[in-house]
This record gives sequence, structure tokens and C-alpha cells, in this order.
Amino acid sequence: MKNIDAIMKEACHVYFIGIGGISMSGLAEILLDKGYKVSGSDAKESKVTERLTSLGASIFYGHNAKNITDDISYVVYTAAIKEDNPELSTARQKNICCMTRAELLGRIMSEYNTAISVAGTHGKTTTTSMISEIMMAFECDPTILVGGMLKSINGNLRVGHSDYIITEACEYTNSFLSLISNINVILNVKEDHLDFFKDIDDIRHSFKLFADKADENGFLIINSDVDDISYFTNGLKCKCLTFGLNPSKSDFYPTNVEYNNFACAAFDVMNSNNSPVHISLKVPGEHNMLNALAAFATAKVMGIPDEFIVKGLNNYSGTDRRFQYKGEFNGVTVIDDYAHHPDEISATLTATKNYPHNTLWCVFQPHTYTRTKAFMADFATSLSLADKVVLAEIYPARETDNLGISSETLKEEIEKIGKEVYYFPTFDEIENFLSKNCINGDLLITMGAGDVVLIGENLVK
Repeated sequence: MKNIDAIMKEACHVYFIGIGGISMSGLAEILLDKGYKVSGSDAKESKVTERLTSLGASIFYGHNAKNITDDISYVVYTAAIKEDNPELSTARQKNICCMTRAELLGRIMSEYNTAISVAGTHGKTTTTSMISEIMMAFECDPTILVGGMLKSINGNLRVGHSDYIITEACEYTNSFLSLISNINVILNVKEDHLDFFKDIDDIRHSFKLFADKADENGFLIINSDVDDISYFTNGLKCKCLTFGLNPSKSDFYPTNVEYNNFACAAFDVMNSNNSPVHISLKVPGEHNMLNALAAFATAKVMGIPDEFIVKGLNNYSGTDRRFQYKGEFNGVTVIDDYAHHPDEISATLTATKNYPHNTLWCVFQPHTYTRTKAFMADFATSLSLADKVVLAEIYPARETDNLGISSETLKEEIEKIGKEVYYFPTFDEIENFLSKNCINGDLLITMGAGDVVLIGENLVK
């Protein structure tokens, strides 16, 4: 079997199983730009596969063993692909080199002088986008892979032609341990993905391995409020810088914080080596101020001047499904947010305190049975920050076992707190209820990682 490093140095034939996925398609496009022959398969045709075809990729619809031809140098697959997949099993039989999406991304990143990986239980997409905006303001022509749709690049991918690359680093299935970068960012370390990790200690162990990956010429940028931060920072080969709200333990911290009528922060960034730098954000909440501090610290270790950091952060107006304004109906403002972890929910609902509204409605769609069961009490507490809560049924994603729970279970937990809460099994019922009960001046937030966004969009229509 051919050595992976040797393969990466030649314009060979790469086959992607599930090429139409948001992350797989980005890697395919990068390789096409580098002159590789690219082919792959997907369940059905989409705008993504149409674009890849226009760039020169050959795409099959449906998984079939005959698609794996002898001229393929290696096959790329995701965690969603099972070992009995006909294309993956055929590739193994033919002794073709197979690697995960994260392994391929790591090999691609190793070719760049400045490679940035942004990790954390939440905030990855926003912080990656902020750093991306700063690099584009600096005109360093970066390659960008982000987990959401960033308006300034009209998608989730930008193929640059410089020595700069930035990507989100997801901890699920430990995929971020396959990445090869010299600037690693840790935003937070909390319990999540408990269908893969055993417990918080298991999660912390993986983040420690991620922190250790940067070499002596690299950097770790980490939130100073991470529990027992010394566990992650002791014994590092690389340099370490911290950011956070506490000046006594943070290298980068904010002062003179003010919020406008839309909950967006303006503040001065303090650092012992520099004069205060004033930042005004266009995205709301204290959590986004922390994301901006992480982006600021990252840009400083890259040597980007303050004026371009300020310009980049000012250019960032949000990513799709991150506190995204969707419109109005009957005088009710509709916001959509991707929050699906209790900490994210608390951050988003807290941010609305400075946002103009009468009654705050939150329509929440829990994401996966595993996460909902593990954080049942925490979800109830976080959601109680809204004035009124409406629950949709749990979005199962990859899961088939309901673990004996439903959104009715969560409703009962919220009722124990004394909060007004409703549950409807269908989106139609939720939309009818909201259209009759939300009134002029109310704020409605649809929240979750599933398809709950459709409720707000339908009401606005």
C-alpha cells in the first residue's frame, strides 16, 4: 500500500464517499484546485455536486462497488460510512489507501506554513469566521474551511493560494487529533457528544492531546476560564496565551464594555504588550465578545497589525444560523440560532436581554436522544431564561434508540421550574400556535441544530 505522504505529493486520483457533504465537498474542491483528479459518490444530485462537476469532478449517484476503479490512489470517507459500505469494502479489498476526512484534512494542512485549528464544545464556527475575516482584511489570501455559511465567501469554503489555512476542529470521534496545525485554539471544554465520549474526563483527555499537538514553534490560544487550565497548559512544547474576562489570569481581556440596543458589545482589548484596541461587534452577546478575544489573540500571534484585526472583526456580521435575523410577522421579530447545548442556549438567551422586545419566546428542538437525556436538567434550566418555551420533538440525527424519552420529558422538567412551556409534535401545530399567541413587539427565537429553522421561515413567509 502506498505511503500517504508520498501520495499527497503527486496529482493522483482521489475518490470521496459522500462527496456532497459540506466538509467533504470543501476538501474535494481544494484538491481539484491543486490539480488532483477527483471523483466520488453521493446519495443524490445537489447544488454542491453540480458545482464540483463544473470544476472537473466525476460524481456517481448511489454507492456501488464498480465505482472503485484500479486507478484510484486513495479513498476518503466520513464517520457516517460503515465498514460494510460497498465502496469502502471494495477499496480495502483492492488494497487502496483509505483515510478519514479528518486525516486527509490533516495531510492538506501540513503543506501550509501557518495552519490554524479552532476547537471547543461551542463557538467554533463563529471564531473561525472571525479569524477568517481578519485574514481577508489583511489580504493574506487564506484557505478557509468553516462549519457554516459565511456571507463574505458565499459559502463554507474559500480556496486561497498562500501559506495560510484555517479550519474548525471538531472533537467528535476525536477527528481533531488528525489535524496538523501550528496554532491551536481552545474556546471551552464541556460535556457533549456522550454517544462517543465516556464522560467529561474522557473529553478533557482528548482536548489535552489536541493542545499537545502544536510544536515548539507553535501556539496554544486557550480560554482562561477552562476548568483546571493547568491540566492543558503544563508541559506544552509550544507557547501558550490565554484570553478571558478575568484580567488577573488572561493575556487578552476586555475593559470598558458596553452593549448597544441589539446586545452587541463594544470594548477595549487589553494586552500587556500593546495599547488598548477598541472593538465594536455586529454580533450579540458576551459569548461573542469571548470569541472575538480568541480571534484577536490568534491574529496577534500571526503578526497581523491591529488595524486589520479591527477591520476584520467589524466586517463580521454573523454566520447563517448564529443569531440570524429571519424577518418579522405581525410585528414579531424572528431570530434563528444553532444552539443545541445548554451553555449555548444560556449564552444566546442571555444576549437577548439587551435586544428590544416585550415577551421572549423560544422554540427549541432538542438534538439527539443521547444529548437530551444527558443534559435534561441543564436544558430545562437554560431554557427557563426565556419568558415562554415551545418544544418541538427531538431531532434524532444519527440515532435510532429514543432511550425512553421525548420532548414531553423535557416539558415536565421545565414545568418543575415554573416556566410556561408547550409541546407540539408537528411543526404545523407549532406555527399555528405561535401565529395566534405571539403579539406585536415580541421576540421569537427558533433554536436547535435540526430543521427547526423552518418554523420561523414559514411564519415570516
